[in-house]
Amino acid sequence: MTEIKDRGKQLDRREFLTGSALIAAAVSVVLATSASAQESQSKPAPSEEPKPAEEPKNDQEAPKKLVDKQGREFRVCDMCGGNMYKQDNTWTCEQCGYSYTE
Repeated sequence: MTEIKDRGKQLDRREFLTGSALIAAAVSVVLATSASAQESQSKPAPSEEPKPAEEPKNDQEAPKKLVDKQGREFRVCDMCGGNMYKQDNTWTCEQCGYSYTE
């Protein structure tokens, strides 16, 4: 066991590790506080952001359909984000194979 003598006081391993753990905890608190302060400064308050004008929705309007380069209708897969194509009543993802019946 190594002992460090500092002004007549002996410092054993346990005391050294306890002291360094306290210093590390203090440093992490300071870094976390400064990071949260920078984050709060970079984001504007919600009341300052302009809100887009909402257009009245008509129930008769159909949602816009997504069409690929070949002109086929597709949807975005919930699982992987790939393209899903319809065959009969089933939508199937071309990447992961996820499918559901409409």
